[in-house]
Amino acid sequence: MIFALIFILSSDSPPWWDYPGFELWKWINLALFVALMIYVLMKADIRGAFRARGETIKAELEKARNERDAALAKLKEVEERLAGMSDQVASINQRSKTEAEAEQKRIAQATKEEIAKLTAQAKGDIENAAKVAKNELRNFAAEQSIRMAEDLIKRDMRPEDDARLMMQNVEEMGAAR
Repeated sequence: MIFALIFILSSDSPPWWDYPGFELWKWINLALFVALMIYVLMKADIRGAFRARGETIKAELEKARNERDAALAKLKEVEERLAGMSDQVASINQRSKTEAEAEQKRIAQATKEEIAKLTAQAKGDIENAAKVAKNELRNFAAEQSIRMAEDLIKRDMRPEDDARLMMQNVEEMGAAR
């Protein structure tokens, strides 16, 4: 190191303040600039500005913490409500299953009753139709019997039988009075 210092101070090299890469004027220029900046910043009360800015940042951080805590509380409340809702959904599903089963049984019972009612009604309709058919058959048989009797009477009746029957009817009517 001493050797390097002797080398620098030797007469054939430039003076130490003008050594390449270490020009003294650059350092003096830098020192003046830094001193001027410190003076300007002190004059502008930069400490107060930094202090105020620090207080503002602290207040904003506190506000952000409070908002975060409120958001976490709200999230916890929502999660609790969601947990409660899953229980509600389960109970609603169970209730709807029970109601569906009851409705299915009620519909099955109503269907059975309707089938029984329709069966009874159909039996009644069949019986009525049978009665009507029997009456129509009796009427038809009676009409046919009367027609056949008339045909027989017309065919077998002679004029003397006709006169005799007329007389008999007249006598019966007279006796009835």
